[in-house]
Amino acid sequence: MSRHASVPRRGLCLLLALALAGSAALAGAEDAPPRKAFRVCKDPGNMPFTNAKGEGFEDKIAALFATQLGLPVESYIFPQRLGFIRNTLRFKLPGEDYPCDIVMGVPADFGQVLPTAPYYRSTYVLIFPETKALAAVDSAKDFLALPRETLAALRIGVFDRSPASAWLAHHELVDSGVPYRLMNANPDESPAGLIGRDLAAGAIDAAVVWGPVGGYLAREAKGTPLRVVPLASEPGVKFDYAMAMGVRFGEKEWKAQIDELIVRNESRITAILREYGVPVLAEPTSSIVPAVPKAAAATPAAR
Repeated sequence: MSRHASVPRRGLCLLLALALAGSAALAGAEDAPPRKAFRVCKDPGNMPFTNAKGEGFEDKIAALFATQLGLPVESYIFPQRLGFIRNTLRFKLPGEDYPCDIVMGVPADFGQVLPTAPYYRSTYVLIFPETKALAAVDSAKDFLALPRETLAALRIGVFDRSPASAWLAHHELVDSGVPYRLMNANPDESPAGLIGRDLAAGAIDAAVVWGPVGGYLAREAKGTPLRVVPLASEPGVKFDYAMAMGVRFGEKEWKAQIDELIVRNESRITAILREYGVPVLAEPTSSIVPAVPKAAAATPAAR
């Protein structure tokens, strides 16, 4: 069952937009009365995370939790862009209830929600067709060791103001970058779909994207296979993030209930993530705490 917000859907990437919101968190919500549904705040067109048909990996995890709680799933639909939390998890008209109770994917340190325990850690990846020019590339080191003239000729897709942009700058590859807008006005175009289409058409030679997006694109690729190379954090560039779920501030009992479900279903959650090609890290790829420029510090908070 879905309830739709009365705004046009833009299918934006939660991977990037919420991290740029930066609005202060509100506290003081109280634990809700007994729940009649597992009410999820989500984007209806943001695969591999969520879609209107419930086909994303976050949808699958929500359905798993709801079944174990003996509740139906209800979705409150809103485009994941700036203001997503304000217009979903925190949205409340006088005399009415909140429209939803949980966001299934936020960074573990995301300040706009009360985060649960992390349920996976992933990293940004380099993704490219297995063509002759990049056939020998199995790691970031291999890629950066390519002749400078080869690297200079590549067209590398990145979302602007993301760790990918910082990485290109760090390795003097800014001129090879092909920027993609964080906010697409086309409601039928998801960020993952746009990158995948351009890779398949040869409009770009490679892309640096959040790991779940890269893994999903490789799984769905038709024709030439796509290779996915995980990237490690380095000084000035943070690539790996622990991901949690988000509930309202003050709802500690609800958070504890979700935490218990995360622990109980660790193996099932991991199996779902792997089914979607999500690169899952056991530990951070680096102990470095990088100094990331604020403009380039977009995290998967806002896919």
